[in-house]
Amino acid sequence: MKIRGRVWKFGDHIDTDVIIPARYLNTSDPYELAKHCMEDADPEFASKVKEGDIIVAGENFGCGSSREHAPIAIKYAGISCVVAKSFARIFFRNALNTGLPIVECPEAVENTEEGDELLIDLEEGKIVNITKNLTFNITPMPKFMMDLIKSGGLISYIKEQKE
Repeated sequence: MKIRGRVWKFGDHIDTDVIIPARYLNTSDPYELAKHCMEDADPEFASKVKEGDIIVAGENFGCGSSREHAPIAIKYAGISCVVAKSFARIFFRNALNTGLPIVECPEAVENTEEGDELLIDLEEGKIVNITKNLTFNITPMPKFMMDLIKSGGLISYIKEQKE
């Protein structure tokens, strides 16, 4: 699976309240959540992001509460992947469960700027910063996780397995 998109860059310790502020948790509609994605970090983010764009962030991305609303808001805002130095453990699992690809690669984060274009090959284990002509190695995503993401998340994956 290859992902190509423009970068939106954020810093360290972006918590779930920044990803989707608690004031919007009265809905589970993913499209409504997407309208408010990253609103407290960049009030215009949801209106500027394009389908396929990529979030690049620092350490401990997704810390805070364990709400699944955060990766859902990111995914439905059009973000195709999140690359970070590290992820909060619960966010990591929630992202995969909702079918949002995530990748840890400190070197890529340090050598990528907002607006750069990345090509991420999850199966081959590479991130290419097309803008800067730099390549970074990542751990290839296991087949099971690729199948889960291609299915759109854990629930869809399980339904497909029962058919």
